[in-house]
Amino acid sequence: MQALLTSIFLVAIAETGDKTQLLSFVLAARLRKPWPIIGGILLATLANHALAGWVGSLLAGWVPPTSLAWIVGISFIVFGLWALHPDSLDDSPRMHKAGAFVTAFVAFFLAEMGDKTQCATVALAARFDSLALVVIGTTMGMMLANVPAVWIGEKLALKIPMKAVRISAAALFMAVGALTLWGASMPIR
Repeated sequence: MQALLTSIFLVAIAETGDKTQLLSFVLAARLRKPWPIIGGILLATLANHALAGWVGSLLAGWVPPTSLAWIVGISFIVFGLWALHPDSLDDSPRMHKAGAFVTAFVAFFLAEMGDKTQCATVALAARFDSLALVVIGTTMGMMLANVPAVWIGEKLALKIPMKAVRISAAALFMAVGALTLWGASMPIR
């Protein structure tokens, strides 16, 4: 349960103001088809985070537990620093001829590659021995942040204090990193 709740909370907070949330605003404004956009976001996130979680699980099997704990702890602190930097959407997604669902799926899958939430999914899967719960949790966190963006759009973005959200996300990532490092430094009995 800890893997699920940590994954939901970390990703939902980290995703607020992230480039994929900005992409949700753009897709909603351009395509004006919320259900296909939400479906595309959901499937793209599931695919992307399943891949990221699988990589994290592999790392957990290859790297000795103590070394892995230090790598994951430091990674979370780096994600915290990364969360302080505001994201921007480099270019507008191109409408795919297959429609809003495919456009949202492709744009979201590609935008999430190498993103902090994907990297966090790798670290979470390496940290917790529960791939399914991590993927479900990170996907739920993404949906918690992006579905309102699709439905409410830019009106919501203007009311959210993005700087406070970035600071909260950074603090949360750093706290998880510090707790992970503290656990790594405790003697094994």
